[in-house]
Amino acid sequence: MPRLREVPRVEVTDEKILFFYDRLFGPDRDPAVDHGTIHATPGDWWTVFAQSPDVFRHAVRGFSLYRNATLDPLLRELGQSRAGYARGSQFVFSQHCKQMRSLGMDEEKITAVPHWQISDRFSELERAVLAYTDGLVYDGGRVPDEVFTVLKANLTDSEILQLTYITCLYDMHATMCRALRLEFDDRPEPVAEVEIPAGVEVRDLSADLSG
Repeated sequence: MPRLREVPRVEVTDEKILFFYDRLFGPDRDPAVDHGTIHATPGDWWTVFAQSPDVFRHAVRGFSLYRNATLDPLLRELGQSRAGYARGSQFVFSQHCKQMRSLGMDEEKITAVPHWQISDRFSELERAVLAYTDGLVYDGGRVPDEVFTVLKANLTDSEILQLTYITCLYDMHATMCRALRLEFDDRPEPVAEVEIPAGVEVRDLSADLSG
């Protein structure tokens, strides 16, 4: 379950939210109760974001922005999928792998996104986009000049700005999905102390290693 309450259809008065409730779930379903979008996702991103119509509308405008960008959509999706992977969001990574596939990206490239550094499937520009994404997500914007040089040689300034904005936007979405446990990011914390099996006595590790 997401960490915030889902807004049921009966409580929604904003026309934009109702439009997407109808479009993604159908007009006869309450998406806060009857989960599952036409895209085979749980859909709780929409019902949780409905907590704030202003935030909902701002986010949806962001979707329109990236779909109308002049940047090559395959490069855009490469940055979005890598941002999801780097931020550890199964939802963002999974959705944009599917989008790359729908745009005709080679399957071996999609599979190689997690380990792009040692893959020979990507062009010089694609590798620069992936390296740029890692600089934005992993390193907080610390990007080597050599990476930017390749971007500048192949993209316009407007396209680089779009790439930067869209990638950072999806870094944010990935972070929010993890924090609020939305969609495919509704998962237990994987790092936890491993319980000692019942009946097993464990000696003091520091004492054993000190000699």
